[in-house]
Amino acid sequence: MTICPVALAVGCKRCPVFAICPAKTLIGDYRPDAKKAEKTEPKAAGKPRR
Repeated sequence: MTICPVALAVGCKRCPVFAICPAKTLIGDYRPDAKKAEKTEPKAAGKPRR
């Protein structure tokens, strides 16, 4: 449920305090992308074996 007045007016991503907002997922309309979560998986370290 969106109760933030800025999120209702323009959306969370357009809010001037979006980067530091602690409640964007609680009271705003921000939804993290599933694709971004998949891309953040750590890659294997080191050189490939021959």
